[in-house]
Amino acid sequence: MKTKIISLILLLALLLLPTSNAYAQSPSGDVFLMGQNYTLKSGETLDGSLAVIGGNITIEKGAIVNGDTVLVGGNIAMDGKANGEIVIVGGSLTVTSKVDGGIVVVGGQVDLAKTAVVTGDITSVGGQVNKAPGAEVGGNIVNNAPPINIPDVPNIPNVPVVPNVPNSPSTDTYTNPFWQATGVIGFAVLMALIAMVLSLFLQPQMERVADAITHQPFIAGSFGLLTSLVAPIAIVIMSITIILIPVALITAFLLPMTWLFGMIALGQEVGERFTKAINQTWAPVLTTGFGTFLFLLLFGFVKMIPCIGWLAAFLISLIAIGSVAMTMFGSRSAPGKPITQPQIVEVPPAS
Repeated sequence: MKTKIISLILLLALLLLPTSNAYAQSPSGDVFLMGQNYTLKSGETLDGSLAVIGGNITIEKGAIVNGDTVLVGGNIAMDGKANGEIVIVGGSLTVTSKVDGGIVVVGGQVDLAKTAVVTGDITSVGGQVNKAPGAEVGGNIVNNAPPINIPDVPNIPNVPVVPNVPNSPSTDTYTNPFWQATGVIGFAVLMALIAMVLSLFLQPQMERVADAITHQPFIAGSFGLLTSLVAPIAIVIMSITIILIPVALITAFLLPMTWLFGMIALGQEVGERFTKAINQTWAPVLTTGFGTFLFLLLFGFVKMIPCIGWLAAFLISLIAIGSVAMTMFGSRSAPGKPITQPQIVEVPPAS
């Protein structure tokens, strides 16, 4: 019983020691090491406890340890004298000299040479003790110590079956319409600013995209649907080949840019029609910016309509993407568009 109590105290003390890999020695001589080996050379004396985690301990012949020894995950070669208890967890202990105390091994092995002398008990839990002829053990050797008996708990009466409680109806998380509207307005303003900048450099290209939308909306939607289906598959296929990874990244970047350019082109068309409706002539930058703001504002509020809002927004997005794909970002006119022949007016010869 004394050996078990001391061993338990040693293990608890080991857990409370600071977790450090450096060698630590207090004024009393206690030593704690983690991931390092410890050797006490012949003729040396350690006046204190010794604890090592993940290392080996070697006590040479003629060395003395005046304290308890704890080892976790390693081997102990005890060729000198130990005046204290020895606890080893997940390792092995070889004793060729005298241990003035008890030994506890958990999940390990103890080998007692013929010259070994142990004055206390040797307790093994999930381990093995090998005693050579001639080895002396003053106490008892307990291999695979039985677990502590726990008194039986009195029978608990069966809990009556509780009828199933109906699940509470799920409720959607409340979303503040004010914040949704604020987000729509903010996005429309941002897109309007981008549209005004693009109109300074890409005005003809946006006009070609808008022209494709107004004259061929169904074909543009078909192109948009095909692009939305093929582009992700192409990106995945190109990502498999290392050489084509840059191409896949460029394609992944161009897909949202296609939607953005198409929506701004739609906004430009809305702005031009708005100015014609009020019989005004504005600068192209102002027309494009205001039209984009007005269009994106309407687009955002349509998306907020339950059940059908997403469908309308999805169809508009397909048309925008398809028109940009048809015209190659406005670099050419939409294919299949009838070319308007210039009217030739005959002028009668001067008399």
